Amino acid sequence: MTGVRLRLSAAAVATLLGACAAGPDYVRPTLEMPVAWKTEAPWREIAPGDAAAKGPWWQRFGDAQLDELQARALANNPTLTLASARLAQARATLEGVSAARFPQLAVGARAQRLKISANRPLSSYSSPNFSTVQNDFALSFTVSYEADLAGRVQRSIEGARASAEQSAADFENTRLLLGTDLAAAYFNLRALDIEIDVLARSIALQQRAFELISSRRELGAASGLEVAQQQALLDTTRVQVDVLARQRGQFEHAIATLTGTAAPLFTLAPAVREFEPPLIPIGVPSDVLERRPDVASAERAMAVANAQIGVARSAFYPSVMLAPSGGVDSRTLSALFDAPSLLWSLGVSATQTLFDGGRRNANVDFARAGYDGTVANYRRVVLTAMQEVEDGITGGAALERAHTQALAAVASARRVLEMATARYEGGATTYLDVITAQQALLVSERQAAQLLGQRLLTSVFLVKALGGDWQAARVAAAPAAS
Repeated sequence: MTGVRLRLSAAAVATLLGACAAGPDYVRPTLEMPVAWKTEAPWREIAPGDAAAKGPWWQRFGDAQLDELQARALANNPTLTLASARLAQARATLEGVSAARFPQLAVGARAQRLKISANRPLSSYSSPNFSTVQNDFALSFTVSYEADLAGRVQRSIEGARASAEQSAADFENTRLLLGTDLAAAYFNLRALDIEIDVLARSIALQQRAFELISSRRELGAASGLEVAQQQALLDTTRVQVDVLARQRGQFEHAIATLTGTAAPLFTLAPAVREFEPPLIPIGVPSDVLERRPDVASAERAMAVANAQIGVARSAFYPSVMLAPSGGVDSRTLSALFDAPSLLWSLGVSATQTLFDGGRRNANVDFARAGYDGTVANYRRVVLTAMQEVEDGITGGAALERAHTQALAAVASARRVLEMATARYEGGATTYLDVITAQQALLVSERQAAQLLGQRLLTSVFLVKALGGDWQAARVAAAPAAS
C-alpha cells in the first residue's frame, strides 16, 4: 500500500511540475487558405502525397544527363554539406539540453601529501598551532539536480527540439533549392544549345543562298546589292552565335559550381534533344503548408520563439538545486574505507532574484517580440508560396499555348521561305523577299526554342513552389491533361 501511495504521489508531483511550466504552450497560428487554385489546362488538382519523401523529382523530365548532375550535386555541393553540418549541430544541441532532465553524477578522488603551516592564523587563542606533515586520501560521489519547478528545462528542451526540426527543414529546403537551381541552369543551357543549333542551320541555309546569289551575279542574273544584302545577313547571324556561346558558358560554369567542381575542369558537351515538361499535380493550396520545407522551417521558428518566452518567464521563479554528496576521507590509505572515514552532506539550495531593475521583464518582452516576428515571417513565407504556385500555374499554361503557336509559326515561315525562293528563281520578285523570309524563319525558330526553355524553367519553378516530388501512383490515377 505504501508503494502505491508513493507512486501516486510521484505522479501527482510530475503532473504539477508539468502544469507549472512558465510561458504559453505552443499552438500553430491558423491562416485563411484558399480552397483551390485558379487552374486552366493542362493543370489538374491532384493529391500530391504530402507524407511521401520529396525525392528525385528531376527524374520526371527523363534526362539521364540531368540525373547524373543532380547525383553529383547531392554528393559534392559544399552548401548542402554546410546545411548537413548545421543539422548535426542542432541535433547535438538537443541531446545536450535534454540531459538537464536527469541528475548529474560525478565521482572525485584525491591523494596528496601536505604540510600545514605552524604560523597560520589561530582558530582559538587557547590552542596553539603546530606544523604537521601528513597524507590525505579522499574519494567522493556527488549528485546535482535542478528541480524544474518553473518549467525552464522543459521549455529549453522544447525550444531545442523545435530548433533541430527547423534545421532539418532548412536542410530539406537547401536540397530542394540546389536541385531546382541546377535544373534551371541545365535547361537554360539546353535551350541555348537548341537556339545555337537553329543558328547553325540558318547559317548553313544562308551560306548556300549566298553561294547561289554569287553564282547568279557572275551570270549577270543578280546585282551586287543582292550579294551584299545576303552577306550582311550571314554576318549578323554569325555574331549571334558568339553571343549565345558566351551565355552558354556562364550556365556551364554555374552547373560546375553547383556540382562541386571547379569551373575550368568542367565541360558539358552540346546536345539537342526533345523535351516535354511533366504533368505536375498541384493539389490544393493548403498542401504547401506540409510540402514546402521553407514553410516548415518558418513554422518551427515560431515554436522556438514560443519556448523562449517560457524560458524568459521562468526567471521570475526560484531556482532550486538538489546536491547531495558522500564519500570517504582519511590520512592513511588503509583506513580509507573504515566507518570513521565516512562523510556526507544533504542539502537544497534555492535562489530567488528580488530586484533586477526590470531586466527579467525586458527579457520577456524581447522574447514576445521575437515570437511576433516569427509569426509575421510565417505569414510572409506562406503568402509568397501562394504567389509562386499561382505564377507557375498561370505562366505554364500561357507558355504552353505560346509554344504551340510558335511551332505553327515556324512551319508557316518555312513555307514562306520556300515560296519566296521559288518566286525569286522564277524572276517574279526581288531577292529582298527571300532575305525577309530567311530572317522571319530564324526569328520564329529562335522564339520556339526560347519558349521551350521557358516552359521547362516554369515547370522547375512550380516543382520548387509546391515543395518537391510527388507520388507517381496518385498522378497515374488522375485525369490526363489535354
